[in-house]
Amino acid sequence: MPTQRIGLGEWLPDQPGMVGGITVAKNCYPTSTGYAPFPAEADFSAEAGENLTSLVYAKDQSGTSKLFAAGLHKIYQVDSVGALTDVWYTTGTYSQSGSTTLTVTATAHGWKTGDSAYLNFTSGTAADGQFTVTKVDADTFTVSTTSATTTGNVRISSTSAGYNTLTGNIFRFTKFGNRIIGTNFSERLQSFVSDSSTSFKNLSDDAPVAKFITVVRDFVVCAHIESSGNTLPYRLQWSGFNDETTWTTSQTTQADFQDIVDGGHITGIRGGEFGLILLEKAIHRMTYVGTPYIFQFDNISRGKGCIAPGSVCQYEGLTFFLSDDGFYMCDGQQVVPIGAEKIDRFFFNDADLDLSTMSSAADPVRKLVMWNYKDKFANRKLIVYSIVTKKWSYMEATSDYISDASTASVTVEQLDSISSSLDSLTVPLDSPLYSGGKFFLGGTDAAKVITFNGLPKSAVIETGDIGTGAMSLVTLARPQVDNGSATVAISSRSLLNQGVSFGTDGSADSDNRVSLRSSGRYHRLRIKPTGDNWSMAVAVDVDVNQMGSR
Repeated sequence: MPTQRIGLGEWLPDQPGMVGGITVAKNCYPTSTGYAPFPAEADFSAEAGENLTSLVYAKDQSGTSKLFAAGLHKIYQVDSVGALTDVWYTTGTYSQSGSTTLTVTATAHGWKTGDSAYLNFTSGTAADGQFTVTKVDADTFTVSTTSATTTGNVRISSTSAGYNTLTGNIFRFTKFGNRIIGTNFSERLQSFVSDSSTSFKNLSDDAPVAKFITVVRDFVVCAHIESSGNTLPYRLQWSGFNDETTWTTSQTTQADFQDIVDGGHITGIRGGEFGLILLEKAIHRMTYVGTPYIFQFDNISRGKGCIAPGSVCQYEGLTFFLSDDGFYMCDGQQVVPIGAEKIDRFFFNDADLDLSTMSSAADPVRKLVMWNYKDKFANRKLIVYSIVTKKWSYMEATSDYISDASTASVTVEQLDSISSSLDSLTVPLDSPLYSGGKFFLGGTDAAKVITFNGLPKSAVIETGDIGTGAMSLVTLARPQVDNGSATVAISSRSLLNQGVSFGTDGSADSDNRVSLRSSGRYHRLRIKPTGDNWSMAVAVDVDVNQMGSR
């Protein structure tokens, strides 16, 4: 009885099944020889008071990791994995001496005259409210209120609810030295110094309001700027040289701005030794040249740009993004398609037209780039690209947003904030994530921070069509799964225009054999790897008999 080995090759949903590619590669990731298991999402924090939309981490000078999660209105520090601490307001003191002028003292407050701030007076008799700021100096400002004599402590924020991030925007962060800088396109840049800060606050009173942020060489660079009530979606603005707190244009500090008027709106920026500016219909590279021009701007792609800000992901100098016809990679010199004739058509047929909730992240351990998106049925999915093998897969997801992150250390007692029972932990107790300082692929699920460190997702792999067009009978399958086995189901058709319908999944016996009996001209096999420790699904051996005709 002839046996054929069907290798689990490249997933090619854009091609017909008869060309030999895999037709389904779900809940696993591609390797050079097959497909490997991928862990499911697991809760990694307590529940916040709002849905979380972004993450950022940093290490202080002692090497201690600090993880932050942001929603539309608040930023939280994820302390020792469990409890979430509010870090979205600053604190100060106030005094009022029988007049309508109330004086607030807060070190390096970052407010300027005309700003609107919400003051929550936590002691004394002053009445909470939204006030217009008059700046006195870097550490002091005044507001006008009802005449009184009182002193006390005060919490300072943009509004009573916190930040005023509008729907469709999220907090985006970058790191400059020991400082985390965030932007949400509503408030001035927010800053947290990892060695000394207890909360985020305005970076400086001349810092911009921007949608995107990165670091290019010794400059903090922002894009898609709000200036004097006007939205400038084509403008870049950068800080002073090695001074992230200086933004006023100056040849001395080298702070400046640049408008890029061809290519539509800026949809993303990435930094490093050079900057990459992605617009709707163009890509520009920014290179430092010093005074008087500061940066040189070169167009490296005209007509090809990025349509989804959340699709922009950087890994080791390579920038990945979604354009209007598929996925691309840019190294700063050329733009290379990575999904053409492989998965691009599949993605656009599957994805919801609204890509505003799309996010992306790199998995440095597995060397993957992943995109989280909503499909047409409002389900969340991940589409996955292997940088090494240049192959793809996809996954079902419960996460709303994905990002790289780093853990803070945790004690056994602090695990109570995640689960009341150690046996119920979705992340194993011996996971290195709990030891602190470990980098991981994480994200958010509604109001919780999650990590991809749970049990393996339930993988499903379906082959292309097996057969020469002559009638044949498949009688037996032997799944080749390293350190595991698999269930196998079969779908047989006489004509390619007939639908694909699989029979019951059959389990392998003690000899790793799955009995099948199915006839047709074209056969597809569905493999679902089994076993707690399976590591690689490589192939399936199939016994096929040619059938006579009359």
